[in-house]
Amino acid sequence: MRIKRLGVAAIALAAASALTLSGCASGGSNDTAATTKADSTAIITANGSEPQNPLIPTNTNETGGGKILDSIFAGLVYYDEKGAPHNDVAESITTDDNITYTVKIKPGQKFTNGEPVTANSFVDAWNYGALLSNAQLSSYFFEDIEGFSYDKDSKLTGLKVVDDNTFTIKLKSALADFPLRLGYSAFYPLPASAFDDMKAFGENPVGNGPYKLAGDGAWKHNAKIDLVVNPDYDGGRKAKNGGLTFVFYADQGAAYSDLLGGNLDVLDALPDSAFGTYKSDLGDRAVNQPAAIFQSFTIPSDTSNYSNPDAFKHFVGEEGQLRRQALSMAINRPEITKVIFQDTRTPASDFTSPVIDGWSDSLEGADVLKFNPDKAKELWAQADKISPWSGSFKIAYNADGGHQGWVDAVCNSIKNVLNIDAAGKPYPTFAEARTLITDRKIETAFRTGWQADYPGLFNFLGPLYATNAGSNDGDYSNPEFDALLKKGSSESDLDAANADFQKAQEILLKDLPAIPLWYSNVTGGYGEKVQDVHFGWNSVPLYYEITKS
Repeated sequence: MRIKRLGVAAIALAAASALTLSGCASGGSNDTAATTKADSTAIITANGSEPQNPLIPTNTNETGGGKILDSIFAGLVYYDEKGAPHNDVAESITTDDNITYTVKIKPGQKFTNGEPVTANSFVDAWNYGALLSNAQLSSYFFEDIEGFSYDKDSKLTGLKVVDDNTFTIKLKSALADFPLRLGYSAFYPLPASAFDDMKAFGENPVGNGPYKLAGDGAWKHNAKIDLVVNPDYDGGRKAKNGGLTFVFYADQGAAYSDLLGGNLDVLDALPDSAFGTYKSDLGDRAVNQPAAIFQSFTIPSDTSNYSNPDAFKHFVGEEGQLRRQALSMAINRPEITKVIFQDTRTPASDFTSPVIDGWSDSLEGADVLKFNPDKAKELWAQADKISPWSGSFKIAYNADGGHQGWVDAVCNSIKNVLNIDAAGKPYPTFAEARTLITDRKIETAFRTGWQADYPGLFNFLGPLYATNAGSNDGDYSNPEFDALLKKGSSESDLDAANADFQKAQEILLKDLPAIPLWYSNVTGGYGEKVQDVHFGWNSVPLYYEITKS
């Protein structure tokens, strides 16, 4: 039953219960803080990666930039360790019909440049993010608000400022989970000064969160970014340390060496080479827990926007569907997750994550994700009758992310089963690979993955596979899939919504716009000098809670 007056606290309770039932593990912690006095001025060092773009909330959809944005901005709500939302800037979010929401923000808040945080700070930022001509990667998140358009510049007419501390949101149709989405970075506010020169703002962003940039030159591109505590932040994520330094590593091996050498405090991704030793290396400071992370590789579905559509000529139409299924069945996921990842990954049986309420391992069509060499060969041969295969199958990946081991293993599995040439295609950096993908200049299949923005099944489906979605890198489009997403989003009952989302996934299992591989645990660790280290539901450490002695 739907509670008529729906506040964030109600959703928080539901989300926390759901994640408890689905077995989300708690993060690691070192409680020596009880006997060792923490230094509240100490800087915490953590691994990161060079952001793909200037740090504009609505144009950042990758984890390197996301970690920074989430540290320097505060949205209407934030998510705790288990994924439950709590009010941050919001005082309340209420509705009578799941169509019109009234948002009241806490008075007296301000950005780090002294500007007040008002209702306009949100409304103006969301309008900027939604405007077609601004071409923001996360514009998709505003599509449910009245006035949003994919075809022309259009203001979000569903946003109305009532007074400095109040605004309303009118949606195109009922969305019961809409408040749950509002902790994602696309919904962060912006100061009025940002609109004077948005590109310059992105290089030196001014936020309202628990941290702020440590002055001019704090962001040293391809090296690190330095953050210090924002003393004016008074939300639920108040920092217990003196600041953060995200170090941008070219490879995970160097980061792990720094952790072992005492030069890095927190690491949330291990190199393959450490999987066999990290538990003995780190002892109770080792972390291996489920997280809302899904891994795949994508083969473009609609190649009309790609610079070289002929590169994907074997993966369109009936031939393409047969080859996608054959490739999927040619991958020995259980062996790869055991040998390469040493059981820090779990073979995928859908497109979402087991830590999210509503996940299922028994979807119709999920057999396509099981290792079946004979069926794979049969399907590949059927595709060859339509058009004989030529060339080499390649998977592009960023070499600075520790992906070579599994890419080589996947390609070898495909090569051995299908008797074709298959290999990885490395690019030096994440930013280089992502730019080619975003600009549709990539000419091979490419590594993809998703770290959830908020704890809901829809978040793994809509942003990645809905028509025109901002993170739909393969330009997939299926009206039946879109209709089921819309139906699920408008359900007032969570179970009914999840049933619609599962039906939508069964369409994905036929079309395979991406090839699901496995679910990731967050595997990492922390140094001897830090305490109170917790890794959240989405694998990101709760940096503001970490103390250091």
